[in-house]
Amino acid sequence: MSISVSALYCHPVKGLSPEPLDHTVLEPGAGVPGDRRFAILHGSAPFDALQPSWLPGTAFLTLSNHPRLAELTTRWIPVANTLTVERKGRQVARGNPTTALGRAMLEEFFSAFLKEKGLTLRVVDGQTVAFMDQPEPLVSIISQASLHDLERVAGRPLDVRRFRANVVVDGEAPWQEATWVGQDITVGGARLQVVGEITRGGTPALNVNPDTGQIDIVLPRMLTGGLGRTTFGVSARVIDGGRVAVGDAVVVPQA
Repeated sequence: MSISVSALYCHPVKGLSPEPLDHTVLEPGAGVPGDRRFAILHGSAPFDALQPSWLPGTAFLTLSNHPRLAELTTRWIPVANTLTVERKGRQVARGNPTTALGRAMLEEFFSAFLKEKGLTLRVVDGQTVAFMDQPEPLVSIISQASLHDLERVAGRPLDVRRFRANVVVDGEAPWQEATWVGQDITVGGARLQVVGEITRGGTPALNVNPDTGQIDIVLPRMLTGGLGRTTFGVSARVIDGGRVAVGDAVVVPQA
C-alpha cells in the first residue's frame, strides 16, 4: 500500500490557527519554515527579544489555557511582514510582529478580545527560534488512518486541526507510524528520522473545537479508554532537506 502526504500545515503563531500549505522546503535540523515563530507570552514570563530562546509551553497563551483563541484565524504574510487576525470571516486586527509597534497593536487586540482581568501579555518573535513543545525544532506527523480509528471510538468526525500537526499522511495501516520510531523515512524530497511518539495524555487543546473555541469532547480519555494509548502521531528530525508537497510519496521502513 502506498503512503502519501495528504496535508501540510504551518502554525505561524503558537496556539493559534494553522495555515494549510501546498508545499514547503525543509532544512536539516529545522522544522517547517515559520512554524511557531511567533507566540503570545504571559507578561510575567522572561523573554529577551534581542536574544530569543525557547520557553516551555506554560509560558504562553494557547488553546489549553485560553480555548477562545480558536475563534480567531491568523494569516502570516511574509512578503509584507504582516500578521492578520480574522473572526467570523472579518479582519479584526493586523500588525507587523517583527516590530515593536506592530506587536503593540496586536497585543492591544488580544487583550481586548480575551477580556481577562489582570491578564498581561506580549506578542513575541522567536526569529530563528521555534516555540515548539520541546527545545529541538521537529516536524510533527499524524496518520489519517489512525485518526479514522480514533473517530470510530469517538463516534464522530474529528477535525485534523485539533492535533496541530505539520504533516498528515494517508495510505498506511492505523497506528503504523508508531513503528517508525528510531528509523528514517523519506517524505517527498526530504529524509527524516522519527524520534518519538507524541504524548497526548495531558493536552487540553485536543478538546477544543477549532472553529468555535468550545470544549466539546475529551479526546485524551478516548485515547486511553478506547484505544489504550496516550500517544497520537510522531515527531521527526530533518536529516536531509528537500521540497515536500501535498501528494508526495512517503517511503517508510519495511516491517
